Amino acid sequence: MTSDLEISALTKRYATFTAVDGLSFDVARGSFFSILGPSGCGKTTLLRMIAGFIAPDAGTIRIGDRDMAGVPPNRRPVNMVFQHLALFPMMSVGDNVAYGLVQRGIAKAEAARKVGAMLERVGLPGAETKRIDQLSGGQKQRVAIARSLVLEPTLLLLDEPLGALDLKLREHMKIELKQLQAAFGTTFVYITHDQSEALVLSDHVAVMNRGRFEQVGTPQALYYEPLTAFVAGFVGANNCVAGTIRGTAGETAEVVTDEGLVLHARHQGVPVAGGRVEVYVRPEVASLARDAAELPASLPQFDGIVDSLLFDGANSSVLLHEARSRQPFRIALPQTGRYADLRVGETVRFGFDPLRAMCFAAPR
Repeated sequence: MTSDLEISALTKRYATFTAVDGLSFDVARGSFFSILGPSGCGKTTLLRMIAGFIAPDAGTIRIGDRDMAGVPPNRRPVNMVFQHLALFPMMSVGDNVAYGLVQRGIAKAEAARKVGAMLERVGLPGAETKRIDQLSGGQKQRVAIARSLVLEPTLLLLDEPLGALDLKLREHMKIELKQLQAAFGTTFVYITHDQSEALVLSDHVAVMNRGRFEQVGTPQALYYEPLTAFVAGFVGANNCVAGTIRGTAGETAEVVTDEGLVLHARHQGVPVAGGRVEVYVRPEVASLARDAAELPASLPQFDGIVDSLLFDGANSSVLLHEARSRQPFRIALPQTGRYADLRVGETVRFGFDPLRAMCFAAPR
């Protein structure tokens, strides 16, 4: 598969702090690639090195078939969309989109043609004469993307571009961004700390932590088959329970939690008796019932006491604790309305398939 971006052993240090630590990865041509991680993990530093705003201390960056060593930002086949968009408020929409074309010396008539065609493609036909302050937040986002794509870059770099939007507009713009990328076929490299954005938008996601990639894969692989405790905890909601391995049988380990609860989980290659581990159980893999007979007999079951209900439409859940150990759990509620009348203090039964829980060596 042809790559538009190839990174090899890329490193950036600030005194004794290593922001990016020997990263190597490729981004396939025409794909949507996201870098997901918490604040301070190095993702913005990485993006700015790709753009040419920061020089690496070691390693190589190739865009297309060209090594970017010594190539200044304005000579790289990339463009960047920032969180705060950096649109020029004194210019019209058309002039904003044409800005880069003018800087490159494109003839006025040709620039106008390109601007009109680009605004048409991003869903803003005839908006050339509008002022920036006449636009909605979503329209401003599309102008910023149009200004970047009109230059036909090999890569479009996006630095948390939805971070300043309200929740409803952010959800709408996720869909718009995904559709725009598919329509243009330009390679997008997108950084975010929002796992929902990364999962919804991307063909592949790299989860970054302390300057390194913990895992690179499809959104489905990261969600269902995390390779490290960090990825399991950072991607998607999870119940995280600390404990010690007491023994193993096949793919599963028996874990005694710090609260004395005995759990079984897929051991992820760490079957060391006496070893410290973390067990991750996603809220949606646990089953809830008011009567033990409602759960499969083969399923390990526990008594739970309801602590509170979290209503969030299709994402509603219940917070409870296991009756004897008081270990807390969050469990997704089925969308039948059957448990809408659960009461705080009520005793319920819950359980989960051990093969759908994950057990990792505890971080040191």
